[in-house]
Amino acid sequence: MASTPAPDRSSGSVQSVERAFQLLEALADAGGVATLSELCTSSGLPMPTIHRLVRTLAQQGYVRQDTARRYTLGPRLIRLGETASRLLGSWARPYLAELMEATGETANLAVLEGGEVVYVGQVQSRRSMRMFTEVGRRVQPHCTGVGKALLAQLAEGEARGVLGTQPLPAHTEFTVTDVDALFAQLAHAREVGYVVDDQEQEIGVRCIAVAVPGAPTPTALSVSGPEARIRALEEQAGGAGLVTVMRQIAQRLGAALAA
Repeated sequence: MASTPAPDRSSGSVQSVERAFQLLEALADAGGVATLSELCTSSGLPMPTIHRLVRTLAQQGYVRQDTARRYTLGPRLIRLGETASRLLGSWARPYLAELMEATGETANLAVLEGGEVVYVGQVQSRRSMRMFTEVGRRVQPHCTGVGKALLAQLAEGEARGVLGTQPLPAHTEFTVTDVDALFAQLAHAREVGYVVDDQEQEIGVRCIAVAVPGAPTPTALSVSGPEARIRALEEQAGGAGLVTVMRQIAQRLGAALAA
């Protein structure tokens, strides 16, 4: 069993609060569902401590027990997550605006939540023909640039868990529905530092996406627009110029979010 480091008393931290969040993180890492013994193993906390914390968290609605006597993340966390997502979009807006100005195309920010991609921020292009995605919209990860950039940040087993066991649906004739082909794309994305959605979610739309390094949760940044205009951006300096700008902005955004 893993050992748990003692809290830093000099920092003014409260051990019970630290351990409650440690337990919620362990539950989230387990896919949101775990038994007490599994939580004991993954968190490294003593079983009596886990019993006490789980009872308190259940009373407050942050965890709940299912019919199989397993514990799951509770519904009160949804409100916290939705509020945090809205704030994330607000904090990121200056960076999204910078990316839009640099490319002339719509800039997007997305996170992975409950197996889906959630758009949490956007600054639209000023052009009359532009891309628009409603903030808060949920889409599948396998057919979007931001979705693939998010999946590429996960271990393969975790990414497969996000995708589930059902066949990947095709949204257009270009959607990658073969899981092995998708994971080959993710491996390539990790090598080159970006990923492409080539009309896979919507015909005529192309998207370039990068990971936001250092963000507290997997986060991705993208530019999207008409297929011909995005290709023209990529062709400038062999694509290096666009990706370099995106990664520089993503790195500064990630550092700001982690601060």
